[in-house]
Amino acid sequence: FRFKDSLAEDLRSADLVISHAGAGSCLEALEKGKPLVVVINEKLMNNHQLELAKQLHRDGHVICCNCSTLVETLQSMDLTALKPFPPGQPEKFALFLDKVVGFQ
Repeated sequence: FRFKDSLAEDLRSADLVISHAGAGSCLEALEKGKPLVVVINEKLMNNHQLELAKQLHRDGHVICCNCSTLVETLQSMDLTALKPFPPGQPEKFALFLDKVVGFQ
């Protein structure tokens, strides 16, 4: 599909997610505990997606590939090697912001 208002139901029922390396897409899948294969678009200039994908891969949370290696990656991947993504801690940011602004 080209566009959906929400992928929440698709993510809930997915056994595997294959996505581009957009921050929202990656975090949504990882927060749902889904194994994630990130396909990097190497043609983007100033590719911030590449940086995110590489870091998530180094941390063991995703499998990375590009369009030309996707099939090979799917055939050889080991999803058991992936590490769970730690849950966010927005309260830490709120405490930090309170301290910076002087509310503490």
